[in-house]
Amino acid sequence: MTQLIKEVKISKNLKAYALSTALSFMFGFAFTQPNFAQNLNVINADRESNKEARMLLAADELIYDRDVNTITARGNVQIEYDGNRIVAKKVTYNQATGRVMAEGEVEIVQADGSKIYSDKIDMTEDLGEGFVNSLRAETADNTRFAAESAERSAGQMTVFNNGAYTACEPCYQKPDREVLWQVKAKRIIWNGETKTMRFENSRFEIFGVPVAWFPVFEMPDPTVKRKSGILAPEFSYKNNLGFGVRNSYFWNLAPNYDFTLSATGFTNQGLLTEGEWRHRLENGTYNIRFAHIYQINPDDFDYATIDRHQDNRYMVSTKGNFNINSSWTYGWDILAQSDRNFSRTYDLEGYKEDVVRSQIYLTGLSGRNYFDMRFYHFEVQDSMLKNSPNERNSRQPWVLPRLDYSFTPEESVFGGELTFNANLQSIYRDRADFAFADWQGVALNSPRLAGMAGYSGRLTADVSWKRSFITQGGLVLTPIVALRGDGITTNADGNYNGYSRSNHYTNVDIASDAFRGMATAGLELRYPLLFTAGNSTHILEPMAQIFIRNNEQYAGRLPNEDAQSFVFDATTLFQRDKFSGYDRVEGGTRANVGIRYSGNLNNGWSLHALAGQSFQLAGKNSYQQRDFVGVGSDSGLETARSDYVAMVGASNQKGFAIASRGRFDEETGAVRRGEIEVSQNWSRVWASSQYAYIQSQPTYGYSQDRQEVSVQGGFKFANYWSITANTSYDLVSDTFVKTGTGLNYLDECFGFTVGYEQTRNPWENEPSHKFGFMLSFRTIADFGQTL
Repeated sequence: MTQLIKEVKISKNLKAYALSTALSFMFGFAFTQPNFAQNLNVINADRESNKEARMLLAADELIYDRDVNTITARGNVQIEYDGNRIVAKKVTYNQATGRVMAEGEVEIVQADGSKIYSDKIDMTEDLGEGFVNSLRAETADNTRFAAESAERSAGQMTVFNNGAYTACEPCYQKPDREVLWQVKAKRIIWNGETKTMRFENSRFEIFGVPVAWFPVFEMPDPTVKRKSGILAPEFSYKNNLGFGVRNSYFWNLAPNYDFTLSATGFTNQGLLTEGEWRHRLENGTYNIRFAHIYQINPDDFDYATIDRHQDNRYMVSTKGNFNINSSWTYGWDILAQSDRNFSRTYDLEGYKEDVVRSQIYLTGLSGRNYFDMRFYHFEVQDSMLKNSPNERNSRQPWVLPRLDYSFTPEESVFGGELTFNANLQSIYRDRADFAFADWQGVALNSPRLAGMAGYSGRLTADVSWKRSFITQGGLVLTPIVALRGDGITTNADGNYNGYSRSNHYTNVDIASDAFRGMATAGLELRYPLLFTAGNSTHILEPMAQIFIRNNEQYAGRLPNEDAQSFVFDATTLFQRDKFSGYDRVEGGTRANVGIRYSGNLNNGWSLHALAGQSFQLAGKNSYQQRDFVGVGSDSGLETARSDYVAMVGASNQKGFAIASRGRFDEETGAVRRGEIEVSQNWSRVWASSQYAYIQSQPTYGYSQDRQEVSVQGGFKFANYWSITANTSYDLVSDTFVKTGTGLNYLDECFGFTVGYEQTRNPWENEPSHKFGFMLSFRTIADFGQTL
């Protein structure tokens, strides 16, 4: 029996013992701290050690045997250094051989959270080489290794013998049950230098059943986010394209730039080639993309479509965003393509929407101050031929540029808030955007000039001031003053003529140069009343506004580019100017009155409501002054006494919510615009529905009523399993404009999705069909493509 020359026992109550110098002495200065931390990171090799960190040891006994030249820590051994920890029943260091032996339920926890379990670990003093018996490892991203044994050499290479790899968690009730998927291999070679895992003589198993065999395959290790190689294939289906299979190769050329080349084979149209270059710099990123196809069966598309008459189709695009400093950014998003519908037809990511905006921008933000300048152009992606009367793309403007600036001083001005806003807009259009019929082809009472040909420009400056006063009785008074000026120039040399309904020409009178001014003096009154009843609270707040202004100048004689969208409802009732843009301005004396309510009940319900009306008291009603697009017509504000507007909503803590908004005729109370939304979330079921009704606005471009109802829902019918469905139905045209369903499975390591979607525009005879399918094996690959 070995004679113990010196024995040191440490109390079990001692949790940690500083040994940054003692271990160096006992281990003969061989067991150096930096090497310990560096090589302990078997899985997270990117982490740098802290050379100033101290090493801590806790054990029941610490034994120094001079005869065999060993140091042994025994009983509840814990060694900690720089966030790493070793736990074992016994750790022995042999000074003669320079090896460290950890035995008995060994657990290594690395600083990133990765864990290694074993019965016995035999390693060199710097942990660079060693042998592990009955290994189990869990990485920080919840992946798992198991092996009969593992060997580590050269501080970089780890070989797992008869190993298995998975991202699935074992069943806690039945730990011997097979996981959903795993890769088993004769050898798994983990190369810390190249950051790869090589599987030799491997098989892919699902629930323990082999489904694929690979003599050799290699993949990045769990710490790698980017690595060159073949990406998983994607699958798709679309009516006129057929089934598509997409294969891609990714080149990780450097840590900050890469290139991806993709090829998609469509059964109907041939080979689509795509490429993308991405580059990250110190202050931003940019990319360059291209796509090309030579259609082999263009006749599969409808005859009266641009897709039918194009063979050689392509696109080039680029995006960029860069920070000048903490306040300023600039960037771009530009698309150029052979024809206006290519990207939409082939669902090119980022450019498949109906309307795409190419732009260059500069933005600044500091506190409450804002600056934004953009040069942009809209591209309408539709399948209509260029000579179609409803074709819109050739009539889209070039905005060169649009500038918005807002400034609010941090210090109050005369005790109130001063705000300055400016807007510059410069527009060029090749062709006048005349519309003689609505989107359903029904003739309009008179043509709409949505955009004039040639050049138009406007510079707007608006300064406003307001301050709130609260009386002893609780009445809140807010005086408001504002001054605005617009300098406008247009190219009015062209004689803009359009057919009226009687087929007679109507001339459009456009003012060439104009200055428009608007001075406003206003007062807002609010009287919030608080009521309490039991544990519930209610706030009732009557409100009134009056704005005294001069009349809008040149109404109906200036282009309207940015104020064409107009909705009067409860959300816009108390706006000083209800137009959506700067090209129109509200004039005359107007009063807005209403009442607002909010309440919280003790049973978890929350309520809110708002109702009111607007009155034109004096001067010309801007909403009665028809412009070139009919904004304000049939809006509910065109009469001296407006329609009634209201909104009401309720929600509770159990996931239910309902909200409704409406506009009602000021004489009959008939609904002229109505919307309702309702939703409910349960633990396993969710559902929502929306309904919208808008009465016809023939002068505004909508000669028929608009009604649509939408329903969405989902049901989690089992753990990890769910089904979703949605539909949108146009009640006027009796058309299901969109219908879709999907089946989904998602757990910690595997995902499965299959979906179907049908879309149909009311004016189209045939619907469009799309299928989506995706298999996702976490950390391995995703196969397929979602909708």
